[in-house]
This record gives sequence, structure tokens and C-alpha cells, in this order.
Amino acid sequence: MTREPDLPIPEMRSALLDWYDAEGRSLPWRIRPEDRSDGKVADPYAVWLSEIMLQQTTVPHATPYYYKFLETWPTVHDLADADEDAVFAAWAGLGYYARARNLMACARAISQAGGGFPKDEKALLALPGIGPYTAAAIRAAAFDLPASVVDGNVERVITRLRALPLPVKNSKSEIRRLAAALADPVRPGDYAQAIMDLGATVCTPRKPACQTCPWSSWCVAHRDGREEAFPVKAPKVARPHRHAIGFAVFRDERIWLRKRPAKGLLGGMLEVPSTEWRTAPWTDEAAKAEAPLETAWQDKALIGHVFTHFSLEMAMWRAEAPPGWQPEAGSFYPVSEIGELALPSVMKKAVLASL
Repeated sequence: MTREPDLPIPEMRSALLDWYDAEGRSLPWRIRPEDRSDGKVADPYAVWLSEIMLQQTTVPHATPYYYKFLETWPTVHDLADADEDAVFAAWAGLGYYARARNLMACARAISQAGGGFPKDEKALLALPGIGPYTAAAIRAAAFDLPASVVDGNVERVITRLRALPLPVKNSKSEIRRLAAALADPVRPGDYAQAIMDLGATVCTPRKPACQTCPWSSWCVAHRDGREEAFPVKAPKVARPHRHAIGFAVFRDERIWLRKRPAKGLLGGMLEVPSTEWRTAPWTDEAAKAEAPLETAWQDKALIGHVFTHFSLEMAMWRAEAPPGWQPEAGSFYPVSEIGELALPSVMKKAVLASL
């Protein structure tokens, strides 16, 4: 790989931090430079919570969830003692429910150790749900310790800065090397949040605001007028498609729901029972053999849902529970309370399509 001339790193750090001091975002979990003059300090619990929530969503989407979690479980001890179903219900809409399970496991581990978040990188990485990015973010934002934080926004900034010719997944080591070289050791917390803000608000995926970027003078992509050509896109891979039949069983304005296995997709979440999710479509005869009871099923609707690695098409069948019939697992829940349950979005679609 051809390398550009060495970057003026001290000058770039200074330019980015000056920009952050003037233009950086004010976020509920963030301690900005002016806040420290008032004696405010970061809450590691709040920083950790925000970072887990932001792994797969945006700040505007995550912020209401953040406030709700802090109001309901103000400390890590409160979260560690919380009912798992209540946490899952509060998490619904943030996706990737394995993160909610890890959130609970991490809270319990920290609570059992006394409630203090570790500052050491190895100790952070040993906690459930904390990988290299989250560990670095906690060290920088919560403790103002040197750390090179590399999220999707930072990857985009570095990729454009150097016009890296390969897709991000093939440039990870180079991006990490450059990000670590640029990271500021004097104001590590502010720097980490500054470079993430730069990607989130200026060096955006489309129509980046290069005229306001503190690094535009050193950006190869901007110099060549090819900002939107980076990051280079990897070839698209066709997403597999799966089929299923869902069985919605009702009784007196209530619907039967059961818990999915603890491990695996949507682990531990409530579900409408269904056939296996498979690549081949289901015939009525094959589906009836998988049904939880023999009865007259009514074909209600077809729902679709897109997961990260596949798409699902599920035909919903509805039936009334026979008098005296009781499922081996799960319970009947009032349809009016569906919005309050630990029900993933695909299952909410399934319930609503069956009414």
C-alpha cells in the first residue's frame, strides 16, 4: 500500500480539539470541557450504558432509552437486581437482544465486585458485552485515560483522510494503526469524543461538510474531490431468505406467548410459537404437523422482517384455544399489554397481524 507523507499529528490534534471545544455535541452522558470547570465528572455507569445502546443505533434513537433506563435503574446495582423480562421490555426497539443479556450479565459482574467499573483495559475486556471499542470508549470518556477509540464514524474519517483503497473490513489494521497514532495523550477523553463527533456530524456518509472540517487540509479524499468514494464499498452479498408459519393462539383477548431458548437469535425473548425458520417454503400439511395443537387454523396474514444476516417471511395462522387446553410452556398475555412486554419487533408484527 502506498503511504502518504507523514501527517502533522500535533497540529491535527490541536485543530480537532479546538473544533470540538467550539462545535462538539452536548450529550446526556458526556462531560464537556466547560462542564469540568463546574466540577462535574463522568459517571462510568452512564458512559457504559450509552456505549452499549449506541453500538447499533443513533444518538437520537438511543437517548430516550438512556433516560428511561437511568430513571428505572439509576445505578449498576439497581440494574443488576432488575427483573430480566423488565429489562428486555425496556430494551425493545434497540435491537440485538444479545446485548441486553450481556448488559444484565455485565451489571451483575460489576455489582458483585463492589459496583466500580474497572479502568484497566484487560479487566474491561473480561466483562460480558465489552469489546475493544467499548473498552476504549469507557477508558477515554469515563476516566480520561489514553485510548484509541475506533467506531464506524472513526473508520470513515480515517479512510477518507488517507483514501484507503480497500473496504473497511480489509483495512482494519491500517485504520487502527492510524487512529492510534493520531490519538491525543494529553486530552484523551475529549479527543476520543471529538473524532467520533467529527464522523457523526461533519464527515458523514453522504454530503460531508468538508468546508467546516478541521482536517480538510490534510484529507486525501477531499484533496482529490472524491469524498463520497470512501470508504470503498465491499461487494454486496445476497441476504438469505427464510420461511416460517407462526401460530397465534388466543383466549379471551389474550395471546399465548412463550420464551425462546436463552442462547441464539432473540434468546430469552418472548415469541409467538412458529415452525422452524427455513429456506424452503412450508406447505400447509407440513406446517400443521409442527402446530402446537390440532385445531381449525385461520390463515390471517403474511409478515416480513429483515435481520442482519437474513430476511424472514412468516405466514400467521390464528386459532382460539380449546376449552381446558393449557400449553406446556409460556402463558397467555393480554393483547392490550403487548407494548409493555419483552417482545422483539418481529413478534410484535406477528401479534398485530393475527388480530
